[in-house]
Amino acid sequence: MEQRVSLITLGVTDLDRARRFYEALGWRGQEVEETVFFQAGGLGLVLWGREKLARDSGYAEAGPATGFGGIVLAHNVRSREEVDALLAQAERAGGRVTKPAAASPHGFYSGAFADPDGHPWEVAHNPGFPLAEDGTLTLAGVRHPLSRAFLPL
Repeated sequence: MEQRVSLITLGVTDLDRARRFYEALGWRGQEVEETVFFQAGGLGLVLWGREKLARDSGYAEAGPATGFGGIVLAHNVRSREEVDALLAQAERAGGRVTKPAAASPHGFYSGAFADPDGHPWEVAHNPGFPLAEDGTLTLAGVRHPLSRAFLPL
């Protein structure tokens, strides 16, 4: 398997509500057969009905849509002010701030929100993870915030 992710699909209970939320964050997508596709840098973010996604993944049912599911999406930004602004924008759009922005002892500043279906997103400014002009994050040669060592990628 090549070391990459092509698509991230979020199971949603109300496709129109989910699409409106992401559009309120400034994303532009395309709906095809009850599925919304967003280009997100070098990968795609997809919104699809939760039950349909469960069945397509080999599960008989989707199960409860509450609680932490073990995955957090992250959006890195270039400044602390962008963290605060994005958390406020997500809340205005119908999301819920789950962790107010705060500085960490490791040199980064972050907070988190959940979209209307409870999918968690971290918003972070981490000077140790510089972003390219197009927003691309490259881990090779950057310092891990918890260590003095460089990542060996």
